[in-house]
Amino acid sequence: MSFLKRLFGGGGSDKAKAEAPSIEYEGFLISSTPQNEGGQFRLCGIISKEVDGELREHKLIRADILGSPDEAHQACFRKGRQVIDEQGKRLLKE
Repeated sequence: MSFLKRLFGGGGSDKAKAEAPSIEYEGFLISSTPQNEGGQFRLCGIISKEVDGELREHKLIRADILGSPDEAHQACFRKGRQVIDEQGKRLLKE
């Protein structure tokens, strides 16, 4: 059960989110939050943007497993930019 909580955001702490490396891209904020899985790191992140005064978020969780946190951060930023380029404003619609 704890794996599912971590996978879907129930196991993360606010401190970890606050310290997550982030970049801005096309008005969105991409924050990398890789998950440690036995010494390797799953590509995870959050794409967020303020829309009509409300902060909206999209959780990005991929099957990709990388060897270091730095590799996971760079892959998250690359994938986040790709998702934003493909989906744009539709990404954060309700």
